[in-house]
Amino acid sequence: MDDALFKYFPSLSAIQKDKISQLKPVYERWNSMINVISRKDMENFSIHHVLHSLAIAKVISFAPGTRILDVGTGGGFPGVPLAIMFPASEFFLLDSIGKKIKVVTEVTRELELTNITPLRKRAEEENGKYDFVISRAVTQFQQFVKLTSKNISEISKNSIVNGILYLKGGSIEEEVEPFTGKVRVWAIKEFFSEPFFETKKIVFLPV
Repeated sequence: MDDALFKYFPSLSAIQKDKISQLKPVYERWNSMINVISRKDMENFSIHHVLHSLAIAKVISFAPGTRILDVGTGGGFPGVPLAIMFPASEFFLLDSIGKKIKVVTEVTRELELTNITPLRKRAEEENGKYDFVISRAVTQFQQFVKLTSKNISEISKNSIVNGILYLKGGSIEEEVEPFTGKVRVWAIKEFFSEPFFETKKIVFLPV
């Protein structure tokens, strides 16, 4: 399965490929102890979790030193795969649920991902400044913007200005309507051919 994933990212280093290949066995082990991914989803782990997370890497290549906050990271998605992809950027993986942060912490340690900082707190409590806030649809988009726009730093150093990068499935027209003219949406099926991505989107809102 990793080969199907690697074909979309031909410039990955041997170290990056090795870490990505280790993700499934490491998560399988931790998931058997602390359930953060459903068993059915575990069968499709590489596509539903790893490749889905890496869709963000198709719209931006984070510059070295970029600070990224993953809100509602759950077991570490999209933050962990992106941290492997961008080792010179800093990722802060936030979740309010202790067992999820425990898994993130252990996966980070096992894979020796020195650019990840796990944060156990609610989004409302986080006041740090970041270049980007990323997430996999933890709440309605308007609500998410209200919750996290305070965390976006004003000084941009990437190819796109600082803002929110949101992975969302299904119909999103209504959710992004208040941001018409500002928001940009990419269909993930333009990047990946797997049927899973047919209705999946990346929503970008400059803040």
